[in-house]
Amino acid sequence: MDVVEAKALEGLKLWLRFSDGTEGVVDLSQEALPGLLGQLRDPGFFVQVRVDPELKAPVWPGGLDLDPLVLYAKVLGRPPLEEAEAL
Repeated sequence: MDVVEAKALEGLKLWLRFSDGTEGVVDLSQEALPGLLGQLRDPGFFVQVRVDPELKAPVWPGGLDLDPLVLYAKVLGRPPLEEAEAL
């Protein structure tokens, strides 16, 4: 599933629109965000989100990106594919 639009919202929330028309908000405030992902906690950095036309994913400066399939699962309230397969 591709991300076609992304907007940073207050409180480390990300509004997304996917290629199938699904829209929703992913709250990243409770995520661990290890390593480089910790940069997302900086509001000035977080608002720089854009959709990469090749990756079809939300990206930030320095090559930081989030997996669109994981985000799609979160919007739908389902576990990501990797977690579902482990069940």
